[in-house]
Amino acid sequence: MSIIPEGFIKTCRIDDLADGNGKRFIVNDVDVALFNVNGEIYAINNLCCHQHAAILHDGFIEDGFVTCPAHGWQFSLATGRMPEGRKGVDSYEVLVDSGDVYVKVFKKELNW
Repeated sequence: MSIIPEGFIKTCRIDDLADGNGKRFIVNDVDVALFNVNGEIYAINNLCCHQHAAILHDGFIEDGFVTCPAHGWQFSLATGRMPEGRKGVDSYEVLVDSGDVYVKVFKKELNW
């Protein structure tokens, strides 16, 4: 049995993530979209920053980006950034151990 680093939360089994698709999870009150792309697991915030809808998990995946199904905005699966490099959505660290998928999330701090 491996020791999982602090802050990583068991989210699902790798078998729960179909290749080429996303799935929605709530991890420590954070809405997360997990994606399996050719066995590589990515985690980004599921809330599209355009219309603030939690639908990125249903987006179309191509060339390392997910396209929001509502209005076509794209976000890097690896970084959460938009294609031109602008800030998009948060991305989270992922750890796969013995078939379990762990995600390390952080909550957005609002600065009013």
